[in-house]
Amino acid sequence: MKKLLLNIFIIFLLVNSAAIAKAQLIDNSATFRKINHNSYFRFHYDNDYFTKTDEYYTQGITLDYVHPLIKKFPLAKLLWKPYKSAPQYGVTFNLFGYTPTSILSDSILYGDRPFNANISLKTFLIQVDEVRQQQISTAFSIGIMGPYALGYQIQDNIHRWLKNPLPHGWQYQTKNDIIINYQINYEKQLVSAGNNFLLNATAEGRAGTLNNKLSGGFNFMAGRFNKRFLPVSYKKRKAEYYFYAQNRVNFIGYDASMQGGLFTRKNPYTIAAGDVNRITFQADAGIIVNFKKLYLSYTQSILTKEFRTGKYHRWGGVSVGFAL
Repeated sequence: MKKLLLNIFIIFLLVNSAAIAKAQLIDNSATFRKINHNSYFRFHYDNDYFTKTDEYYTQGITLDYVHPLIKKFPLAKLLWKPYKSAPQYGVTFNLFGYTPTSILSDSILYGDRPFNANISLKTFLIQVDEVRQQQISTAFSIGIMGPYALGYQIQDNIHRWLKNPLPHGWQYQTKNDIIINYQINYEKQLVSAGNNFLLNATAEGRAGTLNNKLSGGFNFMAGRFNKRFLPVSYKKRKAEYYFYAQNRVNFIGYDASMQGGLFTRKNPYTIAAGDVNRITFQADAGIIVNFKKLYLSYTQSILTKEFRTGKYHRWGGVSVGFAL
């Protein structure tokens, strides 16, 4: 059985690499990241340092807090609940940073990615349909992009701490602008083999001032895990340890991290709309261990060119979570 699961995992990665295949950037609503508690805290950190690069999507920080009382938040009233089951409610703090291929120049690197940072607070819910073996998650984000998101200060302090070359060029980052975004994610079970293998179809839609896109793909889990399409309960669960992988095709309408915000037009430099790649592919793979109240994960991701003169990009991520 272990040999079969390993072979399936390797084949999936090879298919992704050949097809090639955003991990959105960090998508903690996916079934393979599920924590089966009504209340938990999770920290996730992305950095291309894990793949020995320092460019494009260079860093991401996500803090999740899930608790039933969050359903009383005003923004939670905007979230769609299509099923009868009780959803998980949560809030997420997101901080993402982007740079060009070099952070050593004090000049604009035309034809490269612009500097950008954005910070947001997201209210979300996750709801399952046990009968049809499917899941919906919806989210509403508000925030800001530009110098107010402190991208330069954060990267500068990290590089000083690591004794790496200090970043230059952030004076040309995209200007301050408002983030208002709505997101819907859907997953549907296709194949299940007990608690050892699961294959799902996935879809995602986003609309707002940060990005507009549609995505679709597949993900799978292989190892030992609990059933995914069940309402959250407080019953004791078995320890989980498994591989997961997913691939997605993204249809891009607008991306403010490259094109600048919708309300501020006088940016020092952005990617022209005609140079944005409207179709991209992403693949993610990793390992998750979920034991009693502790959650741990490690992820590697790869993304195809986001703009005409760009290139493929890879990054890694780690997560630590605690049920409360």
